[in-house]
Amino acid sequence: MARFLIVEARFYDHLNDQLIAGARAALEGAGHDVEVLTVPGALEIPGAIALASESDLYDGYVAIGVVIRGETYHFEIVAGESARGIMALTMDGMAIGNGILTVEDEQQALVRADPAQKNKGGEAAQAALALLKLQERFVR
Repeated sequence: MARFLIVEARFYDHLNDQLIAGARAALEGAGHDVEVLTVPGALEIPGAIALASESDLYDGYVAIGVVIRGETYHFEIVAGESARGIMALTMDGMAIGNGILTVEDEQQALVRADPAQKNKGGEAAQAALALLKLQERFVR
């Protein structure tokens, strides 16, 4: 049994709840423990994961959040930099599934967040599980 930390940027409650439900179902369905940590925004997710990894309490992580395109360049910064930060941690060998949705509008987010539709929270959890297996195979 492994311990996973879901780090969520809570901004759109109804979307995050669905993403977390999908991730939690995948992780708990595989027999693992899950804890959820909330941070202010998607840009804080990589930092929070890096800090949590210092504790050795968790074996893997799932990043959850929703970034919807607005009228300014801010969308590109948040989407790109949060993904870059997560990728950097993953390249350092951490088992992280990226479930941060970057979408044009709320309708796209609803379809992707819903566990009965695209289930991107569940897919992110499956990615974290797959990376944990690779980590166990090659590192431990």
